[in-house]
This record gives sequence, structure tokens and C-alpha cells, in this order.
Amino acid sequence: MIQHNGLTLAYLGDAIYELKIRSYLLNQGLRKVNDLHQSAIQYTQSNAQALCALKMVDNFYTDKEVTVFKRGRNQSASHKPKNTDIQTYNQSTGFEAVIGYLYLKKNKKRLEEIMDKAIEIVNASVGNQ
Repeated sequence: MIQHNGLTLAYLGDAIYELKIRSYLLNQGLRKVNDLHQSAIQYTQSNAQALCALKMVDNFYTDKEVTVFKRGRNQSASHKPKNTDIQTYNQSTGFEAVIGYLYLKKNKKRLEEIMDKAIEIVNASVGNQ
């Protein structure tokens, strides 16, 4: 497998995670596009992704996933984030890099475990079920 840099993995991971969240919300019964969008933001904003990463990095990620997370987190982006601080942005980039890595490795089972855990973490933080 080609060794992709952290931002490339995060770019792919962002799309995969967004699709998971959209599917999850549709399965929860949301139908109006504006409601779907507003709900999706709770899961996909950098603050939520950073929270997920920090909750998983010490006791849920494997050693390899921690390495990929750090590679994504430490990668220098060419732009500054609009809606968050750089530390939160970097943490969320690391989270997305893990998603992208698992997708490329075709490890669907682990990918689902991590995305399901992320949904659980976000739901607990915002009081959703």
C-alpha cells in the first residue's frame, strides 16, 4: 500500500465519515434537508471530531491507529481553519486520517467500530440517544 501523508488520509476520511453520518441520520428518521444538515454538523464539526479523537486515542485506537492519528494531527496544513482554533483543527484532522487509513486498508469492521464509537461519543456529549 502506498504511504499517504496525513492530510491525504484526512481528505478521504472526511468524505467517508460524512457519508456515515448522513446515512446514520437518515436511518434515525430525519427527512428534511435542513434538519439533516444541522444534525450532521453536530457530528462533523472539528470540535466533535477532536473530542472523539481524544476519547479514543488512549484506550480505543490500536498502536498503528495512534501513529496514523499523530501523522494526521501533526501534518502542516496550508490554510488556517475558519471556525476553530488550530489545535482542535489538528486533532480533528488526525481523527479523519484514521478513518481514511482504515478505508484504504479495507478494514471495514474496524472502520465501522470507530465511526460507531464516534457517534456514541458525540451523542453522549450533546445528549442525543
